[in-house]
Amino acid sequence: MTNNGRIAIIDLGGQYCHLIARRLRDLATDSTIFPPSVRSEVLSHYAGLILSGGPQSVYDPDAVSIDERIPALDMPILGICYGHQLLAKLLGGEVGRRDGEYGLAQLRTSTLNSFLPPHGETSGAGPLFHGTPPAQRVWMSHSDAVCELPRELITLAGTDRCSCAAFAHCSKPLFGLQFHPEVAHTEFGEKILENFVRSICGIGEAEPAAGRVPALCERIRRAAAGKSVFFLVSGGVDSTVAFVLCAIALPKERVLGLYVDTGLMRQGETDELRANLGRLGLTDRVRIWDASEVFLKALETQIDPEDKRRVIGRLFVEIQSQALHQFGIDPDHWLLGQGTIYPDTIESGGDSGRAAVIKTHHNRCDEIRELIRQGKVIEPLTELYKDEVRELGRELGLSAHLTNRWPFPGPGLAIRCLCTLTPGGASAVSPEIAATIAHDGFDGVVLPLRSVGVQGDARTYRRVFALAQKDRELDYQKLGKLSSALCNDNIAVNRVALLIGGNRPLTDARIVPATITPERVELLRQADFIARSEIERANLADTVWQFPVVLAPITFQDGESIVLRPVNSVDGMTASFACLPSDLLLTISNNILALPGVDAVFLDVTNKPPATIEWE
Repeated sequence: MTNNGRIAIIDLGGQYCHLIARRLRDLATDSTIFPPSVRSEVLSHYAGLILSGGPQSVYDPDAVSIDERIPALDMPILGICYGHQLLAKLLGGEVGRRDGEYGLAQLRTSTLNSFLPPHGETSGAGPLFHGTPPAQRVWMSHSDAVCELPRELITLAGTDRCSCAAFAHCSKPLFGLQFHPEVAHTEFGEKILENFVRSICGIGEAEPAAGRVPALCERIRRAAAGKSVFFLVSGGVDSTVAFVLCAIALPKERVLGLYVDTGLMRQGETDELRANLGRLGLTDRVRIWDASEVFLKALETQIDPEDKRRVIGRLFVEIQSQALHQFGIDPDHWLLGQGTIYPDTIESGGDSGRAAVIKTHHNRCDEIRELIRQGKVIEPLTELYKDEVRELGRELGLSAHLTNRWPFPGPGLAIRCLCTLTPGGASAVSPEIAATIAHDGFDGVVLPLRSVGVQGDARTYRRVFALAQKDRELDYQKLGKLSSALCNDNIAVNRVALLIGGNRPLTDARIVPATITPERVELLRQADFIARSEIERANLADTVWQFPVVLAPITFQDGESIVLRPVNSVDGMTASFACLPSDLLLTISNNILALPGVDAVFLDVTNKPPATIEWE
């Protein structure tokens, strides 16, 4: 049977499943995503198959699996992370619990790679690592590993923590990768996927896709089907690009925007929105609704980050309904427009129900999901990633000031204002860990304060490891290795923060009860403004992808602590902490310490994974 020149992807519940399809799209290769229940005969005419990652363990009784006849198909198969483990298990290998490995790892490929003949010769196993160096950086996110391979499989690569980080079948085009080649932080991930698609599956390069704007506008017109769009805009790049697309696709009178001032915005946010809309000629198509008192009142008793997000999402829907009524708009003839992008969907559990909920985005709360089920929501960007949205903005002719803007979460400062009702003191670390970090010149404690993480495609909500060092000069390479080791070796923590401002020892740190109040939000707003202003003054705003500033109820005297979280990313699916100049961080820290109510300043030195970009 002639294959269709496409790649099939089986979604096993991983955070990066859709990202695999996006990377194939970058390679001008078409793909189709299937559920695990897909039968082997449905896949038989595809040129190749990729098994995605997932949040489960393959040895769990209820673990997701695939049709056991699939590995016997005469087609190349590549398993990634959970898919790597599942394929090895189906081929007779053993998988078991191992030390966690999250974020950056150094991969070493085996010399056996060079003896695997390319696809089409006596063996079906192709050169998966062809054109890549024997040592390369890869991105990991797993706590299980392949422990033993059957005789038909050989190990192609390993890391310090994972002896079988890649395998191949000796005579068939079957491969497994424990790491994620689809994420931007895997150094040669695109080349590895290209080798699989071109050399192993034999798919040639298709014609590159034309500009997206005409196709997206046509999709908007079909989705609107004669209705108008009432768009929730935030001033950020996602909602602005989506709003402009709707304004291009539909007549002017059929598009109206609503900007809700939640009282949780950054300093100058509303004024910046007005200026951007003015430059776009859309000022008269947006209404501003002050709901700050409503949001702050509803959040004053909320502690749990998921509860905060659900409350905020519900309030947006309620205010949208109120606005429709006040503006005299018939809801039966209008759709709710949102700038939702794909990472929002997958972190909220995805649409398939197989992915883990990392954090419920406000545009994926229960009320929004119900409106989607009723066909009352239009989201032009829901299949795209942040970098694709920026590119689309440039295609639309939007200014670089807007398209390069730092992402800012819809819930605003609410999820950067950490809350707790439980007081507690810092915990000493074990003698072994203390000796290890002391060797590198650090002291450390574990804070009884939790943050959200993503490890092994699943959500974690774990404590924070706080470090302090004697040397003011930051050694980012040392910090990166230490941060990874602390999260990999200590199941109780998923984030590491370095004390960079404040003169009290870490052992004095205490957690104090705190909720969302106008005073705390204003303090955070001022600290955020200081960080943004100093980065812009240093002309480094374009070198940082995002810069959350967090208010944490960590006290040393009578105040709280500010955590700086500069990160670099491409699409937000993975991220590395940004390495800013020490003198710039010291300036930011000193200026923030001058604010009344701030005791200390920390720098978050954790990658994603194991931590998420936002703390909540």
